[in-house]
Amino acid sequence: MTTVSVFGGGAWGKALAFSLSFSNQVLIHSRRTLALEDLSSPSPIRQVGLQEALQSEYYVIAIASSALREWISSVFHPALTSLGKEPKILCASKGIEENSGAFVSDIFQHFFPSLSLCFLSGPSFAQEVMRKLPCALVINSLNIPLAREFRELMPSFIKTYVSPDIIGGEVSGAYKNVIAIAGGICDGLALGNNAKASLMARGLVEMCRFGEHFGAKMETFLGLSGAGDLFLTASSTLSRNYRVGLALAQNKDIEEILQELGEVAEGVKSSKAIDQISKKEGIYTPIATQVQEIIQGKDPKESLKVLMK
Repeated sequence: MTTVSVFGGGAWGKALAFSLSFSNQVLIHSRRTLALEDLSSPSPIRQVGLQEALQSEYYVIAIASSALREWISSVFHPALTSLGKEPKILCASKGIEENSGAFVSDIFQHFFPSLSLCFLSGPSFAQEVMRKLPCALVINSLNIPLAREFRELMPSFIKTYVSPDIIGGEVSGAYKNVIAIAGGICDGLALGNNAKASLMARGLVEMCRFGEHFGAKMETFLGLSGAGDLFLTASSTLSRNYRVGLALAQNKDIEEILQELGEVAEGVKSSKAIDQISKKEGIYTPIATQVQEIIQGKDPKESLKVLMK
């Protein structure tokens, strides 16, 4: 059996470890002690230290994007360098770095050659993956043979496509979280189905506009990574970002919301990054701008008036 190491013990990291255990030996590395006996995986998943995790042939990274650069620079990259290994990496993190505006791929490519890297995108709630419910994902990479290697590691209940459009998958994965917050606000304000459909359609247009500015392909946004992940995340309480939006509609403070949530909601930081990038690059992104202003304390009803003009 192939050995795969998953780095990150959050909900998505554990779900990926579970799914990969159907045809591989899986190790998981996390700073927290994990209750792996609850996973009911077909083959045992072992939590291991960093050095043992690095012995695997394949690495799957599920670290929150806000902590990614620090973790790679201070832990992951130095440890790999000391081993002299040429890594095979699948990044499952989504988001845009808050202060620099860097995409996840930018962060990784600062440390590793592009041909060592793949990036996972598409509609996937961790809870449903843990129940072995069918889903379809995309592995984006400039190294298509490596993407196909990672595809072969996936279980039968995950249908996996490959694509060279890294930036399209990246923008989709980050932007859909912002629109999901807007979707939660829309439902929290009881604006109705017409408004929700309009929001999601215009959110998709906005995502495309933003992505095409950076060279992404339109078909990516019309597929699993874009429309698929957007429709999923913006419509379900299984989505952390959607739940943030529901709470913002009640005029709750963002710090209180995140404390109650107890998990990372990537859309909060991504909305700020997208708003900053859009203003710098001159990209029209009205929904992302209003989401960011609501997070900063603006009354959602005032934002609705702005969007309806």
